[in-house]
Amino acid sequence: MSTTTVPASLAELTGSWTLDPAHSRVGFVARHAMVTKVRGSFNEFEGTAVVGSGIEDTTIDLTIQVGSIDTRNADRDGHLKSGDFLEIEKYPTITFRSTSVAAKGETLEVTGDLTIKGVTKSVTIPFEFDGAAQDPFGNVRAGFEGSIQILRSDYGITWNAALETGGVLVSDKITLEFEVSAVKAA
Repeated sequence: MSTTTVPASLAELTGSWTLDPAHSRVGFVARHAMVTKVRGSFNEFEGTAVVGSGIEDTTIDLTIQVGSIDTRNADRDGHLKSGDFLEIEKYPTITFRSTSVAAKGETLEVTGDLTIKGVTKSVTIPFEFDGAAQDPFGNVRAGFEGSIQILRSDYGITWNAALETGGVLVSDKITLEFEVSAVKAA
């Protein structure tokens, strides 16, 4: 029986990893009517990470299917898919590709190109390393959590409605949330 090495720290992560969508979440939070938060997620996405000689030698790719957006309200989801927001007919995916990765303690600083609605901006997402473990099926898994605030207007998503009481219906500031379970290739 072979023994599987489970990384105890970021420095020990090596090899090829695949995002496990069944145990990961790609979500977002927006303010609604200036007083409450609307939370949603994308239910279809895929991602990989390849760690070379060290954590700084890492490439991360993520592709999100915009049509899988889910805010638990079909009318709102339909509006978000429309030309007012994400325009899925023309822009069916959101992508992220890393340009640099750095370890700061047990935090990964992942910088890369985020493309939403055909607009690409460089962002840096801090990810906390939640640890690694071997699951009952013999897979080595690593967990990470990260989030970043972006302005949707930076990506050409500008639809809004004024409120009688002042302010707007949907915040420009959006928080993107990532809860990742990655499985190491055998």
